Amino acid sequence: MAQKTAITPTRHEDYSEWYLQVVKEGELAENSSVRGCMIIKPWGFALWENMQAHLDKEFKRTGHKNAYFPIFIPLHLMSKEAKHVDGFATECAVVTHHRLEADGKGGLVPAGELEEPLIVRPTSEMIIGESMSKWINSYRDLPMLLNQWGNVVRWEMRTRLFLRTAEFLWHEGHTAHENAEEAQAEVKLILDIFEDFAKEHLAMPVITGRKSPSERFAGADDTLTIEAMMFDRKALQAGTSHFLGQNFAKALDITYQSKEGKEEFVWTTSWAVSTRLIGGLIMTHADDDGLVLPPRIASAHVVLLPMLKKEEDKVLDYCYELKKELEALTYHGRDVVVEIDTNDRGSRKWDWVRKGVPLRIEIGAREVEAGQISVSRRDKAHNERESMTNAELVDGIGNILDDMHKNLYNKALDYRTENTKEIKDKESFKAFFTAKKEGDIHGGFALSHWDGTEETEAEIKNQLGVTIRCIPLDEPESDGNCVWTGKPSKQRVIFAKSY
Repeated sequence: MAQKTAITPTRHEDYSEWYLQVVKEGELAENSSVRGCMIIKPWGFALWENMQAHLDKEFKRTGHKNAYFPIFIPLHLMSKEAKHVDGFATECAVVTHHRLEADGKGGLVPAGELEEPLIVRPTSEMIIGESMSKWINSYRDLPMLLNQWGNVVRWEMRTRLFLRTAEFLWHEGHTAHENAEEAQAEVKLILDIFEDFAKEHLAMPVITGRKSPSERFAGADDTLTIEAMMFDRKALQAGTSHFLGQNFAKALDITYQSKEGKEEFVWTTSWAVSTRLIGGLIMTHADDDGLVLPPRIASAHVVLLPMLKKEEDKVLDYCYELKKELEALTYHGRDVVVEIDTNDRGSRKWDWVRKGVPLRIEIGAREVEAGQISVSRRDKAHNERESMTNAELVDGIGNILDDMHKNLYNKALDYRTENTKEIKDKESFKAFFTAKKEGDIHGGFALSHWDGTEETEAEIKNQLGVTIRCIPLDEPESDGNCVWTGKPSKQRVIFAKSY
């Protein structure tokens, strides 16, 4: 039987199934026995650990401190900020009992009803704000810059691994400030960190922008976002940073005594990225052979594939010595990670192609004798190889991996540019989001004028399933006419279908 050499189906044949197969074949995650939840496997969790390590360093560099808060939020506390609770009410998981009892039929039933239901946190503004109200007394306690790494639960009806699951991993930044200007500067600082991380570590081009009022985080005065284009030309909200104004401060009585001796409400922010970034990474870079991992975030940088026949000891010694030399190096703040696969299964090479490891190196007795190795890069055709010496690899691995990162980023940026269109009239706008192209993939980013009304925004969403992804921060005001209503407009926005 012919060796399977690609993901089936391809991206163009069935994009949704292709995505699930990439996750499966790449050994990233699988569905758990709990509906809507996932098990993240070691190869996938290593990606999250690498993301976490870099971002944690950036947060600490900018003065933030890590803490941890309960996963349970009392119902009365969750209810204090009206817009916030309205935004999350339909997604909340609620704990109502504190123990189980035998039902007399060999099973168990809930017992011990709680005096007050507990919400399994969908986000932590309320529980962290409650602590801030105790910890903040004076202007000397500000700014308070907190972050926590943890998980949240949002009871999604439609789930997809990494992109939308009932439970997911993330971090939450929560800060309090003396005035609005400081809080807004914090929001932009974090957005810049997210943008830089997406570009410099995920090789993912993003557009920074402001959410329209209807797309803001529930309870926020303003939301800034990074938006990325996936291969199916839909948008992925890859990270958000929220200016919460004084909404949560007033709901939770978070006050401080100012330098003038007056009692004032603080100004707060919150911000986050999650394991959704792994889904974004897949849909930005993976191809019909499986995962393609950007080297600065990859679970491993190199896999050595010894071809073991008669001179096994000689070849293995050679591989372990090369592994030792490579692992003595660092690449973008991380130790170089090397795997050796001695399994003799026939699918070995393709298994690593599908797992997306940046460099594959096949080594046999001939390579040992010649002092040469055969290097395959995941950003190039799977049968394309480059011969080099050990010393050339060890001395040049940083440059090779940087070149891969650059290639992946530029490829994704070119794709976004090709599929971003300036559209001025309603019929062209409709056709852009409904005309079929390349199987089930169509649309892209439409840069169009919008009249600024929620009514127009809602009508477009209802008719086409298209939303305003953001008002780009680098888009200057310009006179024009709304693509949908023809009314005067002073701003162009990014319209797209989204995840």
